[in-house]
Amino acid sequence: MIKGNFDEYGLSDELLKAIQLLDYKNPTKVQEQVIPVVLEQKDIIIKSQTGSGKTAAFGVPICQLIDWEQNKPQALVLTPTRELAIQVKEDLFNIGRFKRLKVSVIYGKSPFYYQEKELKQKTHIVVGTPGRLIDHIEKATLDTSNIKYLVIDEADEMLNMGFIEQIETIINSLPQKRVTILLSATMPQDIKVLCNQYMNEPIFVEIEEQNSTVDRIHQQRYQVDEIDKIKLLRDVTIVENPDSCIIFCNTKLKVDEVYDELLTLNYTSAKIHGGMEQRDRLRVMRDFKQGYFRYLVATDVAARGIDIEDITLVINYDIPQDRESYVHRIGRTGRVEKMGKAITFVTRAEDKFLNDIHAYIKKEIPLIQRPDEEVILNAKQEFGEKMNTIPELKETKGEQLSTEIMKIHVNAGKKTRMRPVDIVGTLSNIEGMTAADIGIINVLDVSTFVEILNNKGEMVLQALQNTPIKGRLRKVSRVDR
Repeated sequence: MIKGNFDEYGLSDELLKAIQLLDYKNPTKVQEQVIPVVLEQKDIIIKSQTGSGKTAAFGVPICQLIDWEQNKPQALVLTPTRELAIQVKEDLFNIGRFKRLKVSVIYGKSPFYYQEKELKQKTHIVVGTPGRLIDHIEKATLDTSNIKYLVIDEADEMLNMGFIEQIETIINSLPQKRVTILLSATMPQDIKVLCNQYMNEPIFVEIEEQNSTVDRIHQQRYQVDEIDKIKLLRDVTIVENPDSCIIFCNTKLKVDEVYDELLTLNYTSAKIHGGMEQRDRLRVMRDFKQGYFRYLVATDVAARGIDIEDITLVINYDIPQDRESYVHRIGRTGRVEKMGKAITFVTRAEDKFLNDIHAYIKKEIPLIQRPDEEVILNAKQEFGEKMNTIPELKETKGEQLSTEIMKIHVNAGKKTRMRPVDIVGTLSNIEGMTAADIGIINVLDVSTFVEILNNKGEMVLQALQNTPIKGRLRKVSRVDR
């Protein structure tokens, strides 16, 4: 049954509080269709374009259904890329923050040892990429025996990346009695076969947005020789003068070249591609989301499923060589019913890629004349003023959630036999504290991190300066975010 308000789904107070602070005003179309089905614990296939609010569509009901008392993972979310896994983890963590749900993210090129130690603790939801999840399953460091909810996110991209056999391997390690949720922008035959084999009478939901990704984005193209692209890029950015822009290239080498050119032009910019260290990629994406720079030069690693609000312009410096990538790239602008703009540079040798895109989106991208010198000259002053202005930093998702939460560090951990129960016992004995005021507890080798909820952090921090934990006074300090 379609409901127009999150209050109507019978969600817990903890979830409703998080939803309100995350500024989810009313359910999107996909959320209206999906939330009630998952709450009824039925299998569901969701065909919906990017930017429609899909993560919350499965995240809200799963967080509602998770039993906090159980220690083994109850939900498993598969994603095709590390960036998407991290983003989904953050979204689920934020939704389940006041319910104290522990969400772990598992992906390659991150130390296996630390992931193993995290998975040994109470974990409610695991988000990860297929290869690393299989590593943990085979080494018995991820217990899948209690998985009740399986989410396969961006299934068509999983197929394109050759993950279908790995997905089947993971599915075969799970209990047969479970809820399976599959999300995809397209439905190729292999995905239909997967659904038929592993899902139980799934409900099919296709969300036809009133303004599809393609329709709500103003698209243009320029005919240009390869050698003239940099000059055209400079001219277009002066005239468009975007607050926030992604420039897509097809190769790592081209990203490096374009980024170096932007540096010489004194643009506030950064780059991201698969050849960079993961920590550097994460730092760049975090800084771009917050608005520390205006221009991001990227390969398609940044196109799939990454949710960044208010990107005013996407430029395809290189036209993508497959048609679906075009839609995913331009979908970085025009998020959730907002209007956006996308500009594509096309050389004469690339007409076959352009024709393929036209057939796929069922419309022709208008060809326009490059801006003349007078237009560029008239735009330069306003462009220069914006370039010399420090960008206004954006609030990160979940920042409002943190206003009444303090994270503290206790200088003791597993090596001194510290346990979550020791922390809970001590905190519950502080006057004015209850178990409901204690958030997620993470016990590491020599450190313990605890979230204190409901604006009680300062009181607890002061009390713990003179209160022993497990028989001894410990060094306790605030963790700066």
